[in-house]
Amino acid sequence: MNLEKLCFDVQDIAKSTGAFIAGEREKFNPGDVELKGKANFVSYVDKQAEKQIVENLRLLLPGSGFIAEEGTASSTNEKYKWIIDPLDGTTNFIHGVPPFAVSIALMEEEELILGVVYEITQDECFYAWKGSKAYLNGKEISVTTAATTSDSLIATGFPYSAMEMLDPFIVSMRYFMIHSHGLRRLGSAATDMAYVAAGRFDAFYEHGLKPWDVAAGTIIVRQAGGKVSDFNGTDRFLFNGELVAANGAYFGEFYDIVHNFFTDLQG
Repeated sequence: MNLEKLCFDVQDIAKSTGAFIAGEREKFNPGDVELKGKANFVSYVDKQAEKQIVENLRLLLPGSGFIAEEGTASSTNEKYKWIIDPLDGTTNFIHGVPPFAVSIALMEEEELILGVVYEITQDECFYAWKGSKAYLNGKEISVTTAATTSDSLIATGFPYSAMEMLDPFIVSMRYFMIHSHGLRRLGSAATDMAYVAAGRFDAFYEHGLKPWDVAAGTIIVRQAGGKVSDFNGTDRFLFNGELVAANGAYFGEFYDIVHNFFTDLQG
């Protein structure tokens, strides 16, 4: 398999889907929104965008499976699985607030081997594949070298479910507000991860995530020189809903801080 060629083909799919989403944003009616859960929205745009992505990916890699947010297609025991978020940042999209992004990743067995995040409002395409560098619109990107919290800008996402985690989350926010360059919440985890890879953020953490939120961003961060784990230092972050990501120099300190907040303060 030529992963480089495949990655460029996936970029074309992400960008064409992004163009569809941008066009629909111009005429979008907030009344066309469904509620999947508390503060968890979906629209016809999400569903049509996912259908478009799935149809095109099936042509690229026949026989592959899908882990897709809106359930357009599913996976069983396929060797290759696409992990798709057709519109990461739906709440932002509904309100016309950037960022919102298309996120597409490919997994071989249990290994992420390709990722594309297309942030629609800035026309920025972040991508990487197994063995490559990480790129933004054709230019190589890399994580920062900041090694301490005091030198870092941190990104996070506010919980809208699993409210039992709210107290440790608020305490962690307070810590980073006091001790870092600042804390940012964009509303799109895929974009947060891409920004870590591009050196705009030094680190990112969030609880309550889904595989499609962070799969593509994970390989982009790793190929850009960063590290990713769950709150307990394992690689189960895709399916257990919690993730920390940071540049290689800062990851150890950042992980320890987040781990302590979300274990010590729960018990």
